[in-house]
Amino acid sequence: MTIRDILARAPVIPVLTVTRLEHAAPLARALAAGGLGVLEVTLRTPCALEAIAAMRAAVPDAIVGAGTLTRPAEFPEAERAGAQFGVCPGFAGELATAARTVRFPFLPGVMSPSDLIAARLAGFTALKLFPAREAGGVAMLKALAAPFPDVVFCPTGGITRETAGDYLALPNVACVGGSWVAPADRVEAGDWAAIETLSRGAAALRRPAT
Repeated sequence: MTIRDILARAPVIPVLTVTRLEHAAPLARALAAGGLGVLEVTLRTPCALEAIAAMRAAVPDAIVGAGTLTRPAEFPEAERAGAQFGVCPGFAGELATAARTVRFPFLPGVMSPSDLIAARLAGFTALKLFPAREAGGVAMLKALAAPFPDVVFCPTGGITRETAGDYLALPNVACVGGSWVAPADRVEAGDWAAIETLSRGAAALRRPAT
């Protein structure tokens, strides 16, 4: 499965920061029940790798990836945890090299045309625009479309339920990343029904038919 295949699975990839391991399985179940079957677990907490493994076990049909990969050593760690794709907020040659040593596909991040060119020269044409809002949002993606017609994006950062549709309407946007589907207060409260409802609303977002 390529990174483009994964990005095409759902209009929204939840970006998840799991602070308590016991939340991982019910959170994954709630998101998948709502229709979001691609989940990104950020490596920002001590239990993140265990959370990936727990989500894989709880929802075998979901595709669970590791986000915030910023060091080469994290790639084999994520692979051992069962990550099925990897995401980075930026791009560096050392990370591109590390990505080639693991079996899962990699989505590097870019914020500028220079970043994009470096990633493209390294062989990546599916990219994360991050932080999307600060990078110029919809206007930036429109500007990048003509000089880079072969590149597709998963913009992430500052995107909400209200603005996601504007991004998904762009032909060079495959999906968006968002944390609004799993608010920290709802996760902490164990309000999985609320998260399933938010997931259902996000899954209903679709790119316009072409």
